[in-house]
Amino acid sequence: MEKRNTSSDFILLGLFKHTRTHLPLFAVVLTMAMTSLLGNTLMLLLIHQDHRLHTPMYFLLSQLSLMDVMLVSTTVPRMAAGFLTGKKSISPTGCGLQIFFFLTLGGGECFLLAAMSYDRYVAICHPLRYPVLMSRQVCLRMTLGSWSLGAADGLVQAVATLSFPYCSAHEIDHFFCEAPTLVRLACADTSVFEYVMYICCVLMLLVPFSLILTSYSLIIAAVLRMRSTEALRKAFATCSSHLAVVGLFYGAAIFIYMKPKSYRSAAHDKVVSSFYTIFTPMLNPLIYSLRNSEVKGALRKCMGHNPLHKEMNREKT
Repeated sequence: MEKRNTSSDFILLGLFKHTRTHLPLFAVVLTMAMTSLLGNTLMLLLIHQDHRLHTPMYFLLSQLSLMDVMLVSTTVPRMAAGFLTGKKSISPTGCGLQIFFFLTLGGGECFLLAAMSYDRYVAICHPLRYPVLMSRQVCLRMTLGSWSLGAADGLVQAVATLSFPYCSAHEIDHFFCEAPTLVRLACADTSVFEYVMYICCVLMLLVPFSLILTSYSLIIAAVLRMRSTEALRKAFATCSSHLAVVGLFYGAAIFIYMKPKSYRSAAHDKVVSSFYTIFTPMLNPLIYSLRNSEVKGALRKCMGHNPLHKEMNREKT
């Protein structure tokens, strides 16, 4: 079989084709991506500006928004440029950077969601010890650990993936460079790497997911013992939002990275990948803002300080 030099560019076939059916779908996906960027950027600004949101819970939420902004920026611009200009080639370096940033952000988000579940566990089950168990130092360490573990996984997989020789069929049936898709094009035996990658996925996905399930099992047990209806309602509202985010993110990620190779379909992988790289980041700020009175209060306060908004209110009165 003919081998290609690894310095040759790869071709990203993209998410859509230039047809009348796919053009509206491209517009929808681009709108979702822009909504995700605007929503998560707004969350970052609100948390930064409102001192009432300077708590461990909202600091972790700001890191989630930052990761989502970067995740969308890693995949969507190149996909959109390829669709609009027809230039779908990507260099091995560019491909490696996409893999690195994608796994850094995706893996970091796994551990960050686990940290957020621990924060809610401490707040509900040990409220008196919350200032100690979730101090600024602890919060910073958990955040730094999430970023570091994600970066380590991203670096290892990016370097290992690009170390293989690639065949003449260098077309990637995807809209960004994702390690499981790229490995299919290798001309060498990748079984050992795929096994190691599977172990990494177990550690990056199932370990944090197990911590999240444990935290929320303890939270549910504590909530059921609450006698105050208001405390019960507030705890349920906060936890249900987090569980919705966890379910959306982990469901799609486990589908991609822990499904056996023999059951993989390029079309299905692209759809699911677009779900957790575009759709889920768009929903995160909506889930946390619409079900959170403090965030809505910060937004109203921000709007109240807006001169244009004040002028509109005077005109109405």
